[in-house]
Order: sequence, then C-alpha cells, then structure tokens
Amino acid sequence: MNQPVKIDPVVEKFGNLQGLRKAINNAAHHLQPPPNMKPSEWSEQNIRIPIGNAVPGLIRFDHAPYQREPLDMTADPQCNRITLMWSAQVGKTTLALCAQAYKIGQDPQSQIMMQPSQGDLGTWLETKFNPLISSNDELENLIAKPRAREGVNNSRMKSYPGGFLMFSWSGSAKTMRGRSAPFIVCDEVDGYDKSHEGHPVSLLWQRAATFGDRRKLLEISTPTIKGASWIESAFDAGDQRYFHVPCVHCAHEQKLEWKNVIWDEDKPETAKYACEGCGSLWSDGERIAAIRAGKWIASKPFKGHASYHLNEMYSCFRKLGDIAQSFLEKKHTNDLQTFVNVSLAETWEEQGQGVEEHVIKQRVEDWGDKIPEQVAVLVAGVDVQDDRLEVEVLGIGRDLEQWSCEYHTLQGDPSSPTVWEHLDSILFAEFETHDGRQLTIRSTAIDTGGHHTQSTYRYIKAREGRRVFGIKGVGGEGKPLVGRPSRNNIGKIHLFPVGSDTAKEAVFGHLRIAEPGPGYCHFPADRPDEYFEQLTAERLVTRYVRGHAKRQWIKTRNRNEALDVRCYALAALSISGLNVNTIADKMLRQSTPEAETVEETTDIRQKMQRKRPGGFVNKWRF
Repeated sequence: MNQPVKIDPVVEKFGNLQGLRKAINNAAHHLQPPPNMKPSEWSEQNIRIPIGNAVPGLIRFDHAPYQREPLDMTADPQCNRITLMWSAQVGKTTLALCAQAYKIGQDPQSQIMMQPSQGDLGTWLETKFNPLISSNDELENLIAKPRAREGVNNSRMKSYPGGFLMFSWSGSAKTMRGRSAPFIVCDEVDGYDKSHEGHPVSLLWQRAATFGDRRKLLEISTPTIKGASWIESAFDAGDQRYFHVPCVHCAHEQKLEWKNVIWDEDKPETAKYACEGCGSLWSDGERIAAIRAGKWIASKPFKGHASYHLNEMYSCFRKLGDIAQSFLEKKHTNDLQTFVNVSLAETWEEQGQGVEEHVIKQRVEDWGDKIPEQVAVLVAGVDVQDDRLEVEVLGIGRDLEQWSCEYHTLQGDPSSPTVWEHLDSILFAEFETHDGRQLTIRSTAIDTGGHHTQSTYRYIKAREGRRVFGIKGVGGEGKPLVGRPSRNNIGKIHLFPVGSDTAKEAVFGHLRIAEPGPGYCHFPADRPDEYFEQLTAERLVTRYVRGHAKRQWIKTRNRNEALDVRCYALAALSISGLNVNTIADKMLRQSTPEAETVEETTDIRQKMQRKRPGGFVNKWRF
C-alpha cells in the first residue's frame, strides 16, 4: 500500500504547488551568474553598431582586430590603466563605448566619463552614446527611464542595476568634485583644461583610490605638442605596445610607419606600403590582410599599465592614397602638425622655440616701390594703440608665400577721426604690381581688444561691407585661427575670435622657412632693425606647473606690434575665405590687369584717391 506523500507544512499553505515550482525555477534562472566572457566576446554577441556608421549591425572586430586586446584589458584584474595614443579613423570611440556597455550589461559597476568640455560631452551623448543604447534593446532596458522613480537619467548621470554612469568635463571642477567610480574613461585628454588643483585625469584617478585594486582608467587621445602632451607622457609611462603585422610575401613582422609609404610623383592615389623585410609593395588589400593577422608587442615590461600606439595606416576603412592626399594637402597649407598629430598619432616637435631677428634681417630684398609680381592677394592687419595705429599690408602668393609690402605707424589719437582717415587712405587705395596689375586690399582685420574700443567699433561698423573686420584675441592652446563671429558686443559688429597662440605658431612656422617657396616670408630692404626685433619679440616656452607641462608665449622685449599685425593679417586672409592659389592661376592666364575673382559690392569697387601717409621708415617712432 502506497504511503501518503508528506507535504512540508510551509509548502502546504500554498494552493498552487505547480505555480510555486515554476516561480522557483524562473528565479533560479535569473540568479545564475552571467557567463564568464571577455569584453570583446561579449561585444560581438551583444553590441549593434547604429545605422549611419561604416559597418552597422553586430560589431565584428575583424574589421579592426587591434581593438580586441585593449578592450579586453579593461576587464583584466592585473591591469589598472590603459592608454590609447591613437590617430583618428581607427575606432577609439567604439572601443570606449564597448567597454562602457560591458560595465552596464555584463559586469555592472559605476563609471565616470570625462570629455574636454560641456559641448564635447553633449556631442558625445547625442551622436555616440545615446544612439548606441537605442540600437541595443537589452542595454536600453537596463538604463533608467527619464523622470522615472527607479533611477536617474539626465545629462549628468544615468543609472542602471549595479551602478551609475556619471559625466564630467575638464573645465568644470563642480562635475569632478565629490565623484568617484572604479571605472573611468577620459576621452581626448590632450584637450583638457588644467586647473590650479592639477590635471583633471590625475584628480579623477586620485578620487578613485578608495576602490583600491578595482579602479581602472582608460585614457584616450590624439597627441599634440611634444613636451606638453598628456597622452604621450602617459604612453611613455606604460609598456609601449605597437601593433606588428606580418608581410604577406616574406612574413617579416613590422609596425606600420609613414616613412615606408611611397607613391608616384603628383599621384597620391598610387600610394603603396613598402615592406621593411623584402621591399615588396603592398596594395591596400594586402595591407588589410596583414593587419588582420597582426598582434600587439610591448616594448617594456608590463607593470599594470598597458599603453598602445596606433596610426591611421592601420585603418581598414582608409586607403593609403587618401592618407597620402591628406598629407600633401596639409603640407601645401603649411599645416603638417595636424597630419602628424591626427593621422600619425605622434607629437609635433617644434623646430625651434623662437626666431632670431638677425636671421630674418639677412633675407631682405630690394623690390622697389611697386608690389612684387608674384603677389596675388593683399590683406592687412591693424593694431590700435593709445597714440597710434600700426598697419601692415601683406602680399600673399601661391602656397602662402608672403611679402611685407608696406608697414605704417600712423601717429595720432584714435579717439579723433584724423588717424582713421589716414587708415582709409591705405586700406582703400590701389597698389600697382611690377607687371602692371592694380591690386586692392581684399580683407582687413583690426584688433578691438585693446585701446579705444568704441572708436574702433565705429570705424569697423561703417566699413564691414568693404571687408574691414573686427577681431579679438583668445588665448590658450588648441583654439582655431579664426572662430565663428558674434554680434554680442557693444558695437554690434561681426566680431571674430582669433586664437592668439595658434596665430603666433603659424607666423613663427613661416619665419622658420629658410628658402623662398611655400610659406616663405619676404621683407623689403628699407625696414629698420626695430621692425625685426618686434616681429621676433616672443618665444614659446614650456613651463611646469605642479608637475604639468604648460606652453606659453612670453615677450623677450616690450614692443611686439609687428608680430601682432602679422597675426592679424593672416586672420584677415582666413576670414576672407579667398583661395589664393586659384586667384594666382587666373592671374597667370590673364594678360589684362587683374579681374576681380570674387563678387564684390559697389562700395568695394569704388576706389578712393590714395593719400600716401608715408612708409614704415618715415612714420616709425621708437
């Protein structure tokens, strides 16, 4: 006879035993720990790249095999710091997003994301992070809903089961103060503003010390200036890993270097990579095959800090011909620093921190009273002082070759109209070239940030239609030569911000060119020594504040007006938007006096009778 089944008194209280068993089984399923997966493995199974990217859909690291190892290092307990000194176009942002997603969906823990500025953070959220979350349902379901009770979702923080993703930017001490997390991502660190407390990366890293061995830092950036680049210093402090690829012909392992890219003259589309081992020339397809078979090799012993260098030649989405074309364009415009920083992921090393005036003075030439025939465009820069205006008329030829055509010191009180009338006689005059062309000044930039601002505003406002522009210098590294204008000023003029440091770097870069040609600066024989002393009156120095490198322009003498007006003249050229090479080409094809190459207003066509106020020598006051 079967014995009755004994039922636990606690279980007996439930009427639906079958439902109870089902609930227990479901709970047990959810209580199981997630499978032990590396971030790269998890990403390839869970991360969908949003539409609009080069390869949307489930991510596949075969398209960028160099991403696997540094991504996996973000979960390696032996590693506490990962440094990526990488170029553009190689997937820095994608790697960081995968690491952050892994800390949300697979290994939940709190995080901090830092960007250079609030604007950069907003752009990253709108164009990178939010689209990724929206394209992945599992991640989207984990992130708290906006204005929901169970968590936080705003521009400062997003919560999910197991942690928070907090946001900050380098210019705001408030967004850093009181915040800490075991996982920190710092993007484009060479663009960070340092505070009196120290470098933002160091501050965040210090505040994460409470997490002990669990804390981990991922810092990413293209480098900037040698001696002042945070990412280069961080890379050097790590084990310095380079991605080595095998030759498809001889199997020789090598890192890809720019010196081995060759192409036919004037045909960058023919660019190929020359193997260091056998000399064979790789096509783009062979280069990509080599990259997919590559591996990271460290130059120093690993001590918890893995640092990686990668240039644009490793991108499977870029042709060598396109990179070669970019190089030629940057060389053409005397902007090789951008190519070195952004494409090669190398720091830019200045050829010198200054220029000696006697070196420049040795280059003087006698070209007479007329404008050299190589000049295609005239621009002007104006500096306003307490008792005078300083004016340079700068001739621009092909490839930014420059001629200092005239320099005037207009003595007089800028609060009275007389000195401004003298300025009119220069800016709206006609200049004759040696080959018989009549040139006018196409663009003028006047500094408004110093003396007699109200008078300067009035002068500019009445002449904006004649391409006289107001500018104001903005200090600091990384500022564009000319930014977007604003009318939020008392004079209601279009006021253009000019990156002072950037302009000076451009001027000194041109002054260092020793042979006539692209970017070279020509000077007339009648300039006094004072002019050259002013033109070279500043030097770029690297100073260390609390152990952090900071580059500063310092004066070597009190007077530097000649340097300032040269900066303003280059800003005027940039504001104008003129293509000097195109104008030079048309000039060569025309036998008649120069025709206007851009549409101008009737006011601009009206030439004023020139009243010559006297040249630099006559008007200079010491």
